[in-house]
Amino acid sequence: MDPQPLEMVPNNNQKRKYPMNCSVIILNWNGTKLLRRYLPSVVANTPEAEIVLADNGSSDNSIDVTRTEFPTVRILPLKRNYGFAEGYNKAIAQVDSEYVVLLNSDVEVTEGWLTPLLAYMEAHPEVAAVQPKIRAWRDKERFEHAGAAGGYLDKLGYPYCRGRVLSETETDHGQYDTVADILWASGACMLIRREVYLKEGGLDARFFAHMEEIDLCWRLNCRGYKIACVPDSVVYHLGGGMLNYENPKKTYLNFRNNLLMIYKNLPSYRLVGAARLMLDYAAALKYLLTGHPKNAWAVISARWDYHRLKRRYYRPKRKENLAKAVISCPDTVKGYIFFM
Repeated sequence: MDPQPLEMVPNNNQKRKYPMNCSVIILNWNGTKLLRRYLPSVVANTPEAEIVLADNGSSDNSIDVTRTEFPTVRILPLKRNYGFAEGYNKAIAQVDSEYVVLLNSDVEVTEGWLTPLLAYMEAHPEVAAVQPKIRAWRDKERFEHAGAAGGYLDKLGYPYCRGRVLSETETDHGQYDTVADILWASGACMLIRREVYLKEGGLDARFFAHMEEIDLCWRLNCRGYKIACVPDSVVYHLGGGMLNYENPKKTYLNFRNNLLMIYKNLPSYRLVGAARLMLDYAAALKYLLTGHPKNAWAVISARWDYHRLKRRYYRPKRKENLAKAVISCPDTVKGYIFFM
């Protein structure tokens, strides 16, 4: 079916008409350069949906640039930088579409990218969320680290993807061109049913950023929903747009949140926790010996804060998750055990 024409109105947050009941939400924080580079592709290639800029209290001219250069984009100004997790929670609460897309501000979308995702969701009511195939913007024949062709966890809780293991990504030769059930869809580009998102608690605000989408998808799998990768849709992700992969803050958030996620969702976590204790300190030692002392300290700090947060906040969360689970551990928590 050909997309219907949009009702074009000035950027004043008024309701607009779209062929599909979907909002594409781009969370922004001081990202003017990224918006000017990537938002044109979203505006040009997304006639089916409302495009929303949720601004996390930017101090640059992001809002003014969006209002002037992209007048069809709806703007949701948030009071401060709530981080990725709570920023999306607040933005999704303010739209009323049946479907929402979490789309990073450093993603270039392709013509027709949204149609296969929406079509699959319409045909599969048991599926809560989907992602496209995510390739690297800098090398468009290769998969991108954050999501690739759909994510899983190994037996120690380390994330990996079809098309990416650890830091190694594959060239896309069509080897993952079939729809597949996955454990987690990438927060770089995830389409999810808004009702399910809100009902099941959304992203964990205390995570701030990193691993929050894996935590959400793991929770959804345990509660009986399906997650899928739909490879007929392709987008290109820059990756590391705000924090590069060796940034100590990113290291801290990845290690801390990964441990919290395991504690929240895995029924028998003690053996995994013991193995991770050794592996995490081995990672810290590796950082130290390779000349990255700040990253080594980030790993140690992450473990300390994991224990503090677990005692203070997460015991009730774990109890709730286990009580609501209809599947103790999804089949997609499987695979290989990777040692540092």
